[in-house]
Amino acid sequence: MTKSLPRLHRFAAARFSPEGEYGLHLTVGVVLLLLAMAGFAHLAGAVVAGAPITRLDVAVAGWLHAHASQGGLLRDALLVLTHVHSTPGVLAIAAGVGIWLVRRGHRYWPIALVASVPGGMLLNVALKHTFERARPHFEEPILTLTTYSFPSGHTMAATVLYGLLACYFARRASSWAGRLLPFLLAALMIGLIAFSRMYLGAHYLTDILAALAEGCGWLAICIGGTATLNRRHARAARERGAAGGAPPQEI
Repeated sequence: MTKSLPRLHRFAAARFSPEGEYGLHLTVGVVLLLLAMAGFAHLAGAVVAGAPITRLDVAVAGWLHAHASQGGLLRDALLVLTHVHSTPGVLAIAAGVGIWLVRRGHRYWPIALVASVPGGMLLNVALKHTFERARPHFEEPILTLTTYSFPSGHTMAATVLYGLLACYFARRASSWAGRLLPFLLAALMIGLIAFSRMYLGAHYLTDILAALAEGCGWLAICIGGTATLNRRHARAARERGAAGGAPPQEI
């Protein structure tokens, strides 16, 4: 027991160290993943069981649809926003971001981008077909969609896309304000897209919340995994004595 304490202490210290391939970045990623999985599982269970929150879903959807049916500038703006962030739109934005990252000489951020955005969208399709929840139904719908509702694909795609961009810019900021601002802007953008899906009658509230949890969990896997690959490559380069020292870490 006494001999195991120093080993346990070293293990814990390594998990919270900013350095090393299995350090703080991976610990934070695992914690976020577990929290996201717990949140998603709770919401999925509530939807399947028809828990009281599903009655709130219907009430919120009905209230928003009543307002959206009146038309106006808000509805028009949200229609533009939601169409821009459709599957082709998000993939086009991600492709532009990927080209920009490659031109800046990054190796691992483009990998994280491909894994998080297209990979996350495929994951979302699989989950939709797992739960097969029907979308909100109205006599005079604003949007007519034949795909399943749970979880929201637009919200999930926005979460991984703008979440990854927030992580990228925060990683390069030199102050706390500079690290916080990208996440605030990302949260604003994701929130607007998520609200547009509810306002236009395409999703229930629980679809949105589950997609947020799904997106955060998937992003934690993608960024944590690529950061670990980057650090392993840096360690291998140091051991070979490449370029007289360690290359700068990207993530």
